[in-house]
Amino acid sequence: MENLFITENDLNRLTEELLKQNWNIISPSEDNKSFKTVDGSNKIKMNPEAAPTKISFKENFFPRTEPLFYFKSNQKGVELIEPRSCNAKTIIFGAKPCDAASVPILSKVFNWDYRDDFFNQRVENTIIIGLACCYSDEYCFCNSVGLSPNSENGSDIFLEKLNDGSFEVKVVTEKGKGFIESFKNFFSQMETSNLLPANATSLNEKRNIDYANIKNWLDNNFDNKFWNSAGELCLGCGLCAFVCPTCHCFDIIDENYDLSCGRRAKNWDSCQFELFTKHASGHNPRDTKEKRYRQRIMHKFKYYNDRFGKILCTGCGRCSRGCPAGIDIAGILEDINSISSNIIETI
Repeated sequence: MENLFITENDLNRLTEELLKQNWNIISPSEDNKSFKTVDGSNKIKMNPEAAPTKISFKENFFPRTEPLFYFKSNQKGVELIEPRSCNAKTIIFGAKPCDAASVPILSKVFNWDYRDDFFNQRVENTIIIGLACCYSDEYCFCNSVGLSPNSENGSDIFLEKLNDGSFEVKVVTEKGKGFIESFKNFFSQMETSNLLPANATSLNEKRNIDYANIKNWLDNNFDNKFWNSAGELCLGCGLCAFVCPTCHCFDIIDENYDLSCGRRAKNWDSCQFELFTKHASGHNPRDTKEKRYRQRIMHKFKYYNDRFGKILCTGCGRCSRGCPAGIDIAGILEDINSISSNIIETI
């Protein structure tokens, strides 16, 4: 497909057309706390210099609470009622690369030993329009996890802002190509490139993280005393898991509305909660916060890697940026990397 661009005016016109066709349109909220459904083109936020939202867009594919089925007791037994299907056509504007890249990561989990049709249907019905990022702070480390502020991974269409306020358009997936073809009158062919002079990739310097060293150390140091210091500040509040675009722990429970009806639901959970691994007997294999924080690091940088050959992190920095105890996950990785490197040098 030829090089395309879209002006701000045409982007607004496209948004209004999508609203007329009953698309569900999602964009970073005005206060930049989360992604919200918008009802007008003036609510679309496409600011490459904005910080990542405080909460990722994960819940658009993996809701905080999700009914699996409803049940109702009667004289003939128990009647099961299917929940409403997720058929709404959805488009997400302004997803940063560290958000968009989370969808392929989550897809591996929700299609591993069981295909989660709820998740897959939402992904299939959603167009992700990614936006090149020009923001960086001390918590960003997307370059250190194999991504970059210009990474197209996970986006269906990727935009990069130009000097005149318009956007260069890159088609990433077949789904994105189909969308462009359906709304081609809103896009124009690019003749000259007027990209912003700032090089977004230079804004986010790599931190000192060598995942080969880290993985090797994690493989052999489950009981290392390092975990006592790494997790000593953790409050167990679960904020890190809930704001993270890739954390996916959940619980399934039956919720009774009254004596005769209720629902079975899938709810967000976190390995940082004490009750997460507590057995019915009362035994808890992760009975301390240090053990639970070890699990967080092990899951993201060892267990997921063992299963899928990737790491469970996009370097967005949300967990560090929002942690009330000031724990910096990239700093923890740098500490492990330093320990591992010192061991190698000593040998």
